[in-house]
Amino acid sequence: MTFFRQYITPLLILLVFLVALVAVSARIFLPSDMAAPAPIEEVEGAMIQHPISTPLAVHFGSGSTGV
Repeated sequence: MTFFRQYITPLLILLVFLVALVAVSARIFLPSDMAAPAPIEEVEGAMIQHPISTPLAVHFGSGSTGV
């Protein structure tokens, strides 16, 4: 258990950090149009129309607890 705690766990933490660093640093080498954030725009055909006039039916019984 001590071997795992002293050698393996720090190595895994270092590897995760290095992978994240490489992933973030890779944006430097992307073309300028790919390095920008994705545009936020509404697509007209993607909207799903839901009926607004549908009432929410909730029935709580007659009010007695039944105990």
